[in-house]
Amino acid sequence: MTHWPLAARLPRRALLATAGGLCLPLPAALALPARPLQFPRDHGSHPDLRTEWWYLTGQAMAPFGGQPRRFGFQVTFFRSRVDATQRMRSALAAKQLIFAHAAVTDVQGGRLWHDQRIARASDTAELGQASASTADTDIRLRDWSLQREGSQYAARVDSAEFAIDVQCRATQPLLLQGEQGLSRKGPEAAQASYYYSQPQLAVRGHLRLGSQRFPVTGRAWLDHEWSEALLHPQAVGWDWIGMNLLDGGALTAFRLRTADGRALWDGGSYRRAGGPATTFPRGTVRFEPLRHWISPLSQARYPVAWRVHTPAGDFTLRAVLDAQELDSRASTGAIYWEGLSELLDTQGRLIGRGYLEMTGYARPLRLS
Repeated sequence: MTHWPLAARLPRRALLATAGGLCLPLPAALALPARPLQFPRDHGSHPDLRTEWWYLTGQAMAPFGGQPRRFGFQVTFFRSRVDATQRMRSALAAKQLIFAHAAVTDVQGGRLWHDQRIARASDTAELGQASASTADTDIRLRDWSLQREGSQYAARVDSAEFAIDVQCRATQPLLLQGEQGLSRKGPEAAQASYYYSQPQLAVRGHLRLGSQRFPVTGRAWLDHEWSEALLHPQAVGWDWIGMNLLDGGALTAFRLRTADGRALWDGGSYRRAGGPATTFPRGTVRFEPLRHWISPLSQARYPVAWRVHTPAGDFTLRAVLDAQELDSRASTGAIYWEGLSELLDTQGRLIGRGYLEMTGYARPLRLS
């Protein structure tokens, strides 16, 4: 969903290192034209636009001593264009940066495992530690990767403390967000992105925590989004959910917040199993915090339980584990909360599982 300001932050900071001290203003973003998304091409990278990400989240279960063990996992690859280096002819110029976040939530263990990486993209084999194909989903960052083949995504992350090796098979058609894949993210027409989701992915593979390896099965959600836009100056962050419903449906809801907590923009979508998608108009989604958790690391106060009001119904959202804050200052420069969560109906019955993302609570997101 709205992960684009994280990816857009870094290039401004990276200009001093990548462009020999050259610091140029970013050009104003233009409104993206409405166009039909074309596949498999639009599964791939779009280096002509400023920022892009592939965001895979899921929940999985593993047999463990007669009692299933529950996990959440997240793998996100970002591509970010460095505007100040685009006219440089040197093969060493960092024209595109690839960075990645990965995390595993161990529910029974009460712990979040997290790692991050960054490298410049290159088409030259001896220089390249990272690449993003324009033909289809194929993103690599050293030994981390996300690749699509046919109806299946393969995500591989090997970190010192944990590993993710899962295959995620499509069970439903793509879900085009917004107006046929063009999704508004703010009051100005330029604040928009091309955006589609792949909910209800069937998961099979392995997770490793320390020296323990777990065979897992479950469900996942993939977002792919690319844009030229920047965060609206009044926005300090956002709240977003992507939920795989137990009946086979899919629910998305988000809002961008101002400093006083008001919704600057909101939206989302709902698709019942086997049915068409419904896009939520602006002003029809409302997030109401119910319970907060204070991070001992950042002292940020995160709402970890919400009442979410949408045209598809009212829901209660609750974090499976409060402590799912990610410190990504070594790559994107931000601290944010992103974690496995559950969705309940008005009678308190579990109806879905997925991920909640909250940014701008530790400090406002800024592009300067």
